[in-house]
Order: sequence, then structure tokens, then C-alpha cells
Amino acid sequence: MTDVEGHATGLTAARVHLPHAGPGHVLVVDDSRMNRMTLIRLLDRLGHETTEASDGREALDLLAAGTPVDLVLLDLVMPEIDGFETLATMKADPALAHIPVIVVSGLDDLDGIVRCIEMGAVDYLPRPIKPTLLQARVEATLADKRLRDDNERLLTTVERQRTELARFLSPRVAELVSSPEGEALLAGHRGELTVVFADLRGFTAFCEEADPEEIVRVLREYHAVVGRRVTEFEATLEHYAGDGVHVFFNDPVPQADHRLRAIRMTCALRDDVAELQAGWAARGVRLGFGVGVSVGQATAGRIGFEGRYAYAVLGSIVNLAARLSGEATSGQILLTDELYRAVSDSVEGEAVEGLHLKGISHPVTAWNVVRLQP
Repeated sequence: MTDVEGHATGLTAARVHLPHAGPGHVLVVDDSRMNRMTLIRLLDRLGHETTEASDGREALDLLAAGTPVDLVLLDLVMPEIDGFETLATMKADPALAHIPVIVVSGLDDLDGIVRCIEMGAVDYLPRPIKPTLLQARVEATLADKRLRDDNERLLTTVERQRTELARFLSPRVAELVSSPEGEALLAGHRGELTVVFADLRGFTAFCEEADPEEIVRVLREYHAVVGRRVTEFEATLEHYAGDGVHVFFNDPVPQADHRLRAIRMTCALRDDVAELQAGWAARGVRLGFGVGVSVGQATAGRIGFEGRYAYAVLGSIVNLAARLSGEATSGQILLTDELYRAVSDSVEGEAVEGLHLKGISHPVTAWNVVRLQP
């Protein structure tokens, strides 16, 4: 019996009426060269790349060698290692189990087909091969595999993002934000927060003159100390872009000492950056460090769009902290008057009066943190 039925007409009909899932790499495993060549010709006409194997042993060797296979068409009756053993070996190997297998067999071997489906085969092709059925089965299987591969990549991306999140958040915060219990928080809520903005003075001019390698080196050194202090003081990192860093306290994990905790973190960062500045100066890099800190009511929650969300805080105190950071000279940590009065027993500060901040119609008095009280 021929292995193909209705060859030319059927293939033309398939091309006209069935959607194409895109090219794939198909491994054709059959001990009959004629059968292999027939399948390969049909698959080539459908745009798929093919590799052939004359028995199960050769197929497993090709897979073990890393041949990039999207689908296996597997004959059941073969010498040495038959289709059943080949399928069982693939499904027992974590590196191969994800590759879909379509068994190829005659309709008189229904028991063998059922056995293969139970072992993990996704479908079967009866002989003689009908081109329309071949395309339908192959396209459906490849489309399903691509969907599963996309899901795997998405899960990998999510896990990577969670890992990156944990690098800059305290473990408690990272765990809460990425857990089902955190959904209510992510939906949005209002509360008192302390907000911190910090960046490097002179960074824009530095980027215009320095080599890219030196810019990356400086940022890596700077981000390393920022990441360490953010974790140590259990701050929530909203974002960092270049030299700019934005963190906040008292959300999503409540912190009774969030005001003073924020100031302690910024003082530690000021000391860290001072040490970096000595090394930068030796390399001819002149950069300062300024900080703005505010406290008050704000709304925190998830913002963004599908596939790209951020946990952010919104409110006038955010803009105020950013404006103070912009006004701070190198080495200054500028606090709002309200914040300074709340922590004045623990912080020595000096008034910085007459600041004209964008969006505020009157001059503002801020306080520069000189040192923490012992």
C-alpha cells in the first residue's frame, strides 16, 4: 500500500483552506526510506525544516546531540528500538519530554495508537498519509507547542522580574508585592508615606564627556551601594533610571519609624557616595550627590499596562521630594519642614530658606540634614 493518498490535490487544498502556524523543525523517524522521503517531501512543501532518522536509536542520538526539533513524527514498528521505546525514553528525559510526538501507524494498530497516546504522544497519523490531514495535525501541534513555549517564556520572565525585584527590596516587601495576599494592596490604597528622591550632581555633563565604559562603571558602583541600602533599610524601590533613584517607606509593609528610617538610609547613602567620590576623583570623575525627602498622604498601588506593571506612589509629596532633590547641592539631604519637625529630636539640621520650587507659589523652607543625633 502506498504511504500517500491524494497527494497533489490534497496538498493544494490544504494550502488554500488551512491556516499555517509557521515553519517548524520536524524529525521524521521511520525505518522505511520511502516512507521518510514521502513525509519529508510533503513537509518541505509546507515550509517546514526536516531531519530524518532511520530508527529510534538514531533519533534519540540526534535529540541528545541538541538537534533543534519542534515535532517528532514517529513510526511505531522499527527494529532495535521501536516507536514505543523511543517515546518512553523521550518522555522520561526532562530535556526531551516537552517535544511533541505524533505517531504514524496503520489503522489496524489501534491498540498501539491508544497505548502511545497514554504514554504522552499528542496525536497520530494513519497510513496511508493524507496531505490535508498531515498539514492539519502538524500545524495544530506546532501551534500548541508555540503557545506552551510562549507561556514558559512568560513564566521565566515573571520569575526573573521577581528575582530582580527581590534584589532591591527587602525580602518581606518583595514577597508581599508578588503574593496573592498583596492583590488588595496592588489595587490601590491611601496612607502616610515617606518619599525619597536622590541623584548625582553633574551626571548629565559627565555623560556628555565620558566614555561609555566609564559611565557604566560609575553607575554600577553607585547602584551597588543604593541596592545595599535599600535592602538594609527595607525601602520600596519604585524605580531607578540612570543616576536617579526613587524609593518610599511605610508601604506595602507598615513601618512605625518610616520618617527616621528614610533619613537614616539617606545619611548612610551620603557616606557611601562620599567614599565612591574619592575613587571617582582619582579617575577624573567629579560628581556630587543630593537628596530630597518628604512625608504625607499619598496613594500607592500598581500602575502600568499588561506585561509591564510597576508598584508606584502618587501624590503631591512625590513631586515635592523630587523638587527638593533638584534643589539640593552636593552633600545636602533636604527635608520638608513638616518632616524635620517630626524627627528634630533625632536629627540635627540647618534651615535652607527661600526655595522657589516648581508648582508652589510661595517660597519654601527646607532643612538640610547635618547629622543624626547620637
